[in-house]
Amino acid sequence: MRIRVIGAPMDLGADRRGVDIGTSAIRYAEINERLRRLGHSVKDMGNLVIPQPEIQPQGNLKLKYLDPIVGISKELSTIVTTILQEGEFPVILGGDHSISLGSVWGVANVHKNVGVIWVDAHADFNTDQSTPSGNIHGMILAALAGIGHSSLTTVGGWQPKIHAETIVIVGARDLDRAEQDLLRAHSIHVFTMSEIDRVGISEIMQRAIAIAGQQNDGIHLSLDMDALDPK
Repeated sequence: MRIRVIGAPMDLGADRRGVDIGTSAIRYAEINERLRRLGHSVKDMGNLVIPQPEIQPQGNLKLKYLDPIVGISKELSTIVTTILQEGEFPVILGGDHSISLGSVWGVANVHKNVGVIWVDAHADFNTDQSTPSGNIHGMILAALAGIGHSSLTTVGGWQPKIHAETIVIVGARDLDRAEQDLLRAHSIHVFTMSEIDRVGISEIMQRAIAIAGQQNDGIHLSLDMDALDPK
């Protein structure tokens, strides 16, 4: 497989600083070399340029840093679309989880029916109306399903990007009350950490793949490290 690696050191979608060094940490852990040892061809395209939060206006406190996040999402979407059109496979390194807005858009521009497996301790299914923090990383999955502020749901030109019945959240352990209501209202499949502890990750992932892959062109896998370590 021909793989292209793109770094998106996004630090605008969350209040906690430091996730922007994730791209360097993952590269330092030799992701490119490990992929090559598996027999893949790997080209690292470097990092997107992300504005620093300290020199950006937050704007609407229910949608912090909305404008730069949307702009970066458009740029990343275009890159991912181009990679797929050239027959290659994109691997995106973050960065906070708002980067998935652009990466999923990019995939959906090429493959119109895409399932999503969202491995995360949080559902990221808030909107600007339900968010307790205003941090956009907590609204991304809802936006991709066409739920929330129009600036987030329509940047790619059409909505929803993905359909609720093919969204699966794996590893949830911390859900806001309003978020839980939205998940139930839209029949989103959620596998909690307690279910993983009881059944095992192998069985849960098999179920997730079966749900996300139904009548689809493929599956977008999004991994937030807090699913592995809540700290």
